Amino acid sequence: MPRTVRPTAFGTPEVLEIAQTPVPLPATDGVVVRVRAAGVNPIDWKLYSGAFHTVDDKHKDSAGVAGALPRLGLECAGVVTATGPEASGARVGDEVIVYPATGAYADYVAAPVTSLIPKPPGLPWCEAGALMLAGTTAAHALHATAVEEGDTVLVHGGSGGVGLMAVQLAADLGATVLATAAERNHELLRGLGAIPVRYGAGLLDRVRAAAPDGVTAAVDCVGTDEALDTSVQLVADRRRIASITGTDRRAAAGIKVIGNGPGQDAGVDVRRAARAGLAERAGQGGLRVLIDAVHPLEEAARAHRAGIDGHAPGKLVLVP
Repeated sequence: MPRTVRPTAFGTPEVLEIAQTPVPLPATDGVVVRVRAAGVNPIDWKLYSGAFHTVDDKHKDSAGVAGALPRLGLECAGVVTATGPEASGARVGDEVIVYPATGAYADYVAAPVTSLIPKPPGLPWCEAGALMLAGTTAAHALHATAVEEGDTVLVHGGSGGVGLMAVQLAADLGATVLATAAERNHELLRGLGAIPVRYGAGLLDRVRAAAPDGVTAAVDCVGTDEALDTSVQLVADRRRIASITGTDRRAAAGIKVIGNGPGQDAGVDVRRAARAGLAERAGQGGLRVLIDAVHPLEEAARAHRAGIDGHAPGKLVLVP
């Protein structure tokens, strides 16, 4: 019988279990997809750990928190196995990327046809399954900060999933990109077109030395006080600072706060519009989806522990 990964309670990764579930049925305007790879993201363990912020009611379904316990897995890639009678444009056998998804930590996932993006033939399954959440978040952050050619952009957490996407997309726009990371990841960032800067004590001075003409925009992918304080001291227009995670200090700082929480910018239309372009670029090799490790579905708890430790760059992937 098909499997799904679900938390049995709120807590640490040890609360995750493999449950036997029937194959879902497609909605009238939806499909069922046999999952080949599902991306793992920090939001997944935050949802059942109690660390995630309050979610706006209108975004609870897309965040997987509409029920008593969250449904894990917000992105995946796979093959369509069934379609509803009004699922226009979808056919059994189509290879697709599914985003947004709900409950993609599974052998099969049901999704509306509007969540489907054709998987480029040259894009491997793991990269396809791990592309969209980080990619659309990065695209949203750069849109919110109006990054364009000639800008100098500081990306905090440049070696994380969203950071790696933001670095590449900002460089493609013609911006000069500085990215904070541990020194072990500096060579990777240089290869993606960024100027790496070590985070930690003295960060402000190191960024100023690396960008003597100033920083015009910042994207915070780590949510630390250091990232927030450095950004507001460097960027003259606080509307050109965007943060995807962090404390309530962000709202008082007058920056763009991105997410599904009340009063935050969810960027639904921006993210949806970015999907096709991200898939096309990744399929053509112009956008790298860096994979740290691939785990079988039954090792979801192990994957989450690795993600929480957070030492390696790139994405984690589950494969049913």
